[in-house]
This record gives sequence, C-alpha cells and structure tokens, in this order.
Amino acid sequence: MPSNPADEGTTVAQPHTDDQPRALKPAFQSMTLLVAAVIVHDRSAHRVALLQRSENAKFAQGMWDLPVGKSEPGEPITETAVRELYEETGLVVKAESLKVAHIIHGAWGVEAPNGFLTVVFAAHEWSGKLENREPEKHAQVCWIDASALPEAFVGTTGSALRRYLQGGPEISLDGWSGPDTTCSPTSIPG
Repeated sequence: MPSNPADEGTTVAQPHTDDQPRALKPAFQSMTLLVAAVIVHDRSAHRVALLQRSENAKFAQGMWDLPVGKSEPGEPITETAVRELYEETGLVVKAESLKVAHIIHGAWGVEAPNGFLTVVFAAHEWSGKLENREPEKHAQVCWIDASALPEAFVGTTGSALRRYLQGGPEISLDGWSGPDTTCSPTSIPG
C-alpha cells in the first residue's frame, strides 16, 4: 500500500469564518488527482458516446475511453464533468442532471504519482451534436452500441462503463495491494 510522507510546504492563507478553521499546511505528498468522466447514455438507441485516443495522446494511445479530464483548482467535480464533456465532444449537459455512476480510486496514474480519484457520471439528457473537438488528442469521437463496446478500452473507465451497464458494482480500486479490487454488496463479472 502506498505510504504518504508527512505534510510539506508552506501554510496557505484562507479566509476565516466562524465555521471554517484557519489554514493548515497543504498535504502535497498525499494529494490525489481529481478526475471526472461522463457516460452519455442514449437509452432509446442503446448507445454511448466514446472517444478513441490518438497516437499523440499522453497515454493509452489508440485506445477507447469515456470523455474524461482533470479538475481545475477550485472547480466542483460536476463542473469538471460538464466542461470536459463539452471540450472533448461538443455535447452539453447540465450539472444538476448528472448522476454518479461509478467511483474509481487508483493508487497511481500517468500524471498522478500519488493516485487519482475518478468520479464517473451518467447523463441521459444532453444537447449539441457529437463531434471531435480535440482532434490532436482523439482519433475519433462517436456513438457506439452499448452491447458491442470496443475491446481496446482504457482499463479503469472501460470497467466502470461495463459495470454501469450491468448494474454494479459502483466502486473499483486500481493498483492497490490486497485481495479486493472492487467494493460492492454483490459481485458481477466484468
């Protein structure tokens, strides 16, 4: 299991109110990258919006993935999901219509040596036309039949999507030591 060194850094000034504690030293070494992913699920046509990473992508070149991206400092995770979905696909969803579909907690990642937490949302209502708005990062963006998902899928988000479509489990762990890599009341083959 990863170990987290003691807090390092300088104190960060924060406004003080009666219900908010004074600033604490940031825990830089234990920070986990916060990520949002969105399953746009067209139930009537039984399809999902997916993207295929280009050969120029930072990781998982050529593999399929959900629209996904990192949270900006001070940005609520629902706004990250809305922003990243639009930036990558042109689809627009309202933050209040997002439903939590899955949580992924990874021990480490390409840009996250201290781990990452991905909140995977499901959206069933959207506007806009599906398009590849980041062709330098994605080879293609398209609707895919939910019963015929590509095999060359990024492991964590592919597993989250399959589990969502099958009805669970809703939490998965990636890269942590120990016998259990999923957390749920029932076990469903992935």
